[in-house]
Amino acid sequence: MTAEYRVSMANPKLKSLPQGTNMITRRKPAAAVKTAYSPAEREEIFRRFSVQRPEPRGELEHTNPFTLVVAVALSAQATDAGVNKATRALFKVADTPQKMLDLGEDKLRNYIKTIGLYRNKAKNVIALSQMLVDDFAGKVPETREELVRLPGVGRKTANVVLSMAFGQATMAVDTHIFRIANRIRLAPGKTPDEVEARLMKVVPKHYLYHAHHWLILHGRYACKARRPECECCVIADICKSSEKSSDVPAPLVELPPQVIGEAVE
Repeated sequence: MTAEYRVSMANPKLKSLPQGTNMITRRKPAAAVKTAYSPAEREEIFRRFSVQRPEPRGELEHTNPFTLVVAVALSAQATDAGVNKATRALFKVADTPQKMLDLGEDKLRNYIKTIGLYRNKAKNVIALSQMLVDDFAGKVPETREELVRLPGVGRKTANVVLSMAFGQATMAVDTHIFRIANRIRLAPGKTPDEVEARLMKVVPKHYLYHAHHWLILHGRYACKARRPECECCVIADICKSSEKSSDVPAPLVELPPQVIGEAVE
């Protein structure tokens, strides 16, 4: 059976090709990443953020990778300021997995009872501490796959820890980033995972390490949930949000250093 006959039998609509003719399969072009901004506009957005906050930081107080994991896990459906108030005393007595286990769930609840869902969170903190002791020799793992095994640790928490504790470029999509990505049409998506994947593609690579902090802080202090304060926005002239109230950007100056632990939510 000739090659031409086999091809035509596999696809009756495909006519036999003359001998010596090579078949060329055309691939569909890769779908463009969904964003309302050109590469030049995205470059300018993050350049301005870098001028405004050259060294942005997360606003959860912590002393080591373990206390960071605990703080981020406790911050779900809670404010950073509220978590910091609860953990200042806690981390003085329990800053390692073993010390947390020695403290115990009942005493832990007393430290974090001002935080929403504190009972379930206390169970998770004790459980993740136990897993760290049993499976990781008391050390916080440095891969996302291992981190998400810990009770109460999801993809967002893992991404925060990978970035802040281990210096990896990640995109931890919290409520601020999810809102910003959709509101200004930078990387619109229906789920946090979808937004994360798109942001990882649209953010210029050389700005990626700090990008999630810039976006979080922009959402916390300028592009607020109830009403965006466009008069405070350094990208107002570039922004393509239908909600914006001004096309005049705020002065592009470096902001005062962040005061960690006293964040305004």
